[in-house]
Amino acid sequence: MIPGRSAVTFRSFLLCAFFLLQAVYVPAETKPDALVLYRQQRYQESIAVCLAEIEANSRNVDSYVVLCWALVKAGRYAEAEEWAAKGRAVSMYDPRLIEIAAEARFYQGKNEEALLLFQEYISYAPNGRRLADAYDFMGEIFLRQGKYRHADIAFATALQFDSLEPSRWVKMAYSREMAKDYRYSLEAYSKALEMDSNNQDAIRGRKRVMDKMN
Repeated sequence: MIPGRSAVTFRSFLLCAFFLLQAVYVPAETKPDALVLYRQQRYQESIAVCLAEIEANSRNVDSYVVLCWALVKAGRYAEAEEWAAKGRAVSMYDPRLIEIAAEARFYQGKNEEALLLFQEYISYAPNGRRLADAYDFMGEIFLRQGKYRHADIAFATALQFDSLEPSRWVKMAYSREMAKDYRYSLEAYSKALEMDSNNQDAIRGRKRVMDKMN
């Protein structure tokens, strides 16, 4: 045996092991997360990431969903409607795509189409996270159409799922005011003011109703 040969070999082994461990534990480049970007309100970046994901895998339903969410928040409603349709070609009954497609149509003034899609969302997602919002949008559509009793019912249903939003109490109060149901309109405006005493819509609405009652 050559003196020192074993020591040299052992040191070489340690060096190789060190470099191998470095290669294993060097963190890979972090891929942008479209949902994280969306939640950070970085909508344009989220859109770009989603489009790249869809180009890489056109069957990725989650990419279509987040893309449509971001497009709606960015005010690009026609594009959101188009991409929601493409997403539903992949997963026809995904309630997230149905709901966001309804929103896209709502913001474009396509009331009847939006209403049908919100109703479809409710039927497919009876325990969905967006039920309060869906009923709220439906109430808005009924207000546009002058169907004040329908609007009242829609807002009241939305409040069953989320009673902590003053604006929903105001909208329900307004629908009742327009239906000349002043007593219950006053109650709803007062409820909104209990939650937010500075809500100007509730302050003005309550005064209007009190004047009409007097």
